[in-house]
Amino acid sequence: MTTLTQFIKQARSRGFSDLQIRNALIENKWSLAQIEHVFQQLNPKFKLKNQICIFLSHEMIQKLGTRAKKNMFTLSEQIEDILRRSCSSGKKTPKEEKLDDALVSLFSRRR
Repeated sequence: MTTLTQFIKQARSRGFSDLQIRNALIENKWSLAQIEHVFQQLNPKFKLKNQICIFLSHEMIQKLGTRAKKNMFTLSEQIEDILRRSCSSGKKTPKEEKLDDALVSLFSRRR
């Protein structure tokens, strides 16, 4: 295992983001090609079933890009973060009961 690979693994285990790691390596004169090569080797290879394709308007991409820059993410990382948070949030919206019959609504427990 190369020293660059070891460094990236250690930095990730210490909680540094990939962006922070890349910036530190660039500041220490590592070439971008070397850095990207190691990151590609370390990133898990996703199967096709784990990928989705979405089409967004130009306006939506600009808003997401601004938000991503604020959070120090790439656009795809920002979208992934939004999806992960929306799926893992414990908020459940109560579903309103549809009552067609006025008589049923009179005897319903929900008011």
